[in-house]
Amino acid sequence: MRLTLPHWAGALAVKAAAFITVMCCALAALLGVLVHVSVTDQTVGQARDLALSRLADATEAYESGDTPPAGAGVDPAGLPEPLRTLAAAGKRGTMVAAHRGRPTMWAAGPVAGHRALAVEVDYSQQSRTIAGLDQSIVWSSGLAIGATVLVGVFATTRVTRRLHGTAQVARRITAGDLDARVHDARTKDPTRPQDEVATVAAALDSMAASLQSKLLSEQRFTADVAHELRTPLTGLHAAAELLPPGRPTELVRDRVAALRTLTEDLLEISRLDTGRERLEVDTEELAALAARVVRGSGTGTEVRVLRDVRVETDRRRLERVLGNLVANAHKHGTPPVVLTVDGPVVTVRDHGGGYPEYLLAHGPQRFRTEGGSKGHGLGLTIALGQAEVLGARLSFGNAADGGAVATLTLPMAD
Repeated sequence: MRLTLPHWAGALAVKAAAFITVMCCALAALLGVLVHVSVTDQTVGQARDLALSRLADATEAYESGDTPPAGAGVDPAGLPEPLRTLAAAGKRGTMVAAHRGRPTMWAAGPVAGHRALAVEVDYSQQSRTIAGLDQSIVWSSGLAIGATVLVGVFATTRVTRRLHGTAQVARRITAGDLDARVHDARTKDPTRPQDEVATVAAALDSMAASLQSKLLSEQRFTADVAHELRTPLTGLHAAAELLPPGRPTELVRDRVAALRTLTEDLLEISRLDTGRERLEVDTEELAALAARVVRGSGTGTEVRVLRDVRVETDRRRLERVLGNLVANAHKHGTPPVVLTVDGPVVTVRDHGGGYPEYLLAHGPQRFRTEGGSKGHGLGLTIALGQAEVLGARLSFGNAADGGAVATLTLPMAD
């Protein structure tokens, strides 16, 4: 079964928790070993001193011919062989070993005849003390590790939640919401310490504000230019209509019409940039609407209806989107151009060289074309903007066997 993490918990939180746990375990193990070794050395040392003291008394009694004290004897049963061998070699020593089912501290030394005089001291109490100490170390280390991990995870998740919030704001800005800000509380209070997360949040807010200011300036410039061009173009159009018939007049009228179309497109883009467009929603038969757009375009576009549906949409805006897609397919692609209605999905396909790589990667960009194509790149930009207003999704791709494919997915009517 796979553990499901909270949406704000990512690799950073997991790594931090793992690091804290490992360090706590390592520190607890190190301290436990140090305490265990220190107490064990002290306990064993005290028991050894007691055993050697009794061995000295027993040796003195043995040499004077007196009866050895209790717990002492020559070559007693149960004496560990390493200690017996050491005493036979003329040396004294001590050793802890199990005797009669309990731990015992043995002390042995040489006597006449290469024999061993040994003393046994009950080591049960000291053994229980060390075992109890080890158990206490384990329990206290576990509690300390648990408390430290909880505190560390709490501190880490606070940071990861703030980072997650910052990342969400960044994604909103990428999606076009230039009003999105992090508004980290630490950045508003200069008396509070500014950590790295607050620094990143402040930098992101500053970048968003600067980007928004520049984009608004560009939008105002586009709108102002388009508005300023309308008046002289109206006069130019009226003057062109007064020219005498002829080829020069046709050229002038054609260029004036192109300028008027460009100006209207710029005005429409400026309105879309403001994000204040309002829908006039009605229920439409999608296949009939698509056929009407194709008839109005005056092109030889084929309409295929696989499955017709009713959609709630703004008819004027949808016609604008489909009209721009059809016009772009005929202008930059190669016939045949096919418009297909399959439920709420409408595709417009030509059989030319396909969309350029920059458009597939970044979407349509105004005033950018490639491959010697004529145009200003505004048709697809307007189509994409109007699709967003409709709540639809417009995507661009290239067919495997050649040709550009624009796919419009509309929301269904209830």
